[in-house]
Amino acid sequence: MGGDYAPHAVIEGAVLAVREFDCTVVLVGDREIILPLLEKHTFPEGRIIIKHASEVIRMDEAPRKALNGKQDSSIRRTFELVKSGEADAAMSAGNSGAAMLSGLFILGPLPNVDRPCIGSILPTVDGRVVLLDAGANVDCKPHNLVQFAFMGHTLAKYTLGIENPRVGLLSIGEEAGKGNELVRTTFDILRKSKLNFLGNVEGGDIFMDRVDVVVCDGFVGNVALKTAEGVAHALGVRLRHEIKSSLLARFGYLFMRPALKRFKHRFDYAEYGGALLLGIDGIGVIAHGRSNPVAVKNALRISNEYARTKIDRRIREEIESTIELRQTIGDRVHRVIETIKEKAGDPDINPLAASEPKK
Repeated sequence: MGGDYAPHAVIEGAVLAVREFDCTVVLVGDREIILPLLEKHTFPEGRIIIKHASEVIRMDEAPRKALNGKQDSSIRRTFELVKSGEADAAMSAGNSGAAMLSGLFILGPLPNVDRPCIGSILPTVDGRVVLLDAGANVDCKPHNLVQFAFMGHTLAKYTLGIENPRVGLLSIGEEAGKGNELVRTTFDILRKSKLNFLGNVEGGDIFMDRVDVVVCDGFVGNVALKTAEGVAHALGVRLRHEIKSSLLARFGYLFMRPALKRFKHRFDYAEYGGALLLGIDGIGVIAHGRSNPVAVKNALRISNEYARTKIDRRIREEIESTIELRQTIGDRVHRVIETIKEKAGDPDINPLAASEPKK
């Protein structure tokens, strides 16, 4: 029920997916709306199932408040299907904040991770790059970015097939001292980590194959992602205008058409489908809000691939075994305890100790 073109685009994308891929799709939402639209299409019998959910979280609703107030929302029910084992992956083109919180509170966080993030795989000049966070967390602390870096390392390792991915920190300059306090502090931590950390990278480096993983907070990452999409769209619009501007340009297009099609296929966001929700104990895929049927189909394709390769287990095993992430969590807890002690004025207070039961 989520997305700018829902439910039509989601239903059509599901039909395309079950026709092309070996998977079963569960459509979660209002049965009375979905069923008449689904009956207009032909697809393999039994490969699309409807699970009724009576409520929808709108794109403009505050995620936490909406999830608490709408217990039967389609996003919540989708992640509950994964929790119960009725589904292997959750995919949503709806409210990304609600999807992230559903993944966090229904499936639970991974050990050593206290905030999920969105990991987008983007095309580059000659390959692909992982960008995270792509929009889940607009306000981050250095330990959050460190956790993102380790999760991005693992995602690149298993999805891009790179044994030792190169990690870069998105900043306003390559020099170590560039950036705000968040970036500078994170730089110092990552420089001492076991990751193959190459230092700061600028926005122009994201698509130039300098690194395999680009780390940033969700505000910066989402702006970078949407800017790249906007530039690609503007180039396409201008190119079409130039082709139509003269007879010679139209004639030349006949020879360039195959190359231009390959170019569009490589850089069209619809071909990449969605982004993986990292840091939760399960598989959640966030699709673009403007997803058309092709984008929905491809989001279901990568959801199917992640489920078959059990990417969530691989990430969990890698994260659990990372001593440095346990240290970041431990250091954070220690700082919280010291802050509470200082404010309380009692050096012997233990804020984590269980209180006596009430009589």
